[in-house]
Amino acid sequence: MGSGAEGGGALDRDAVRTTLMARREQLLDRVRRLDKDVHHRETPLPADFAEQAVELENQEVMEALDDDARAELREIDRALGRIESGDYGTCTRCGEAIAAARLEVLPAAALCIDCATSAGV
Repeated sequence: MGSGAEGGGALDRDAVRTTLMARREQLLDRVRRLDKDVHHRETPLPADFAEQAVELENQEVMEALDDDARAELREIDRALGRIESGDYGTCTRCGEAIAAARLEVLPAAALCIDCATSAGV
């Protein structure tokens, strides 16, 4: 357990940490911008009903984007925790190594491909 990913040799955990931290900063910036637009509206809804409907639909889309960004932030924070604890690259479900190719594509992956598939993720 915690021995790294199979196929492709040892993981460069410092490079992974750098990649995750950069993505984390991008997401934090996105969340700040979305929060400003979605939760702290400085302008009232337009008087026209059709414009209000469009505005509310846009708000729903922005709220969904905000939810997605926050979910990805949680995944990144958990991955950073696994790096710190030495468990990065080990499936949190079965304890087997996660393939290096999977971690290259999804650096925050917590499950090996078999466990992810069986979980429907």
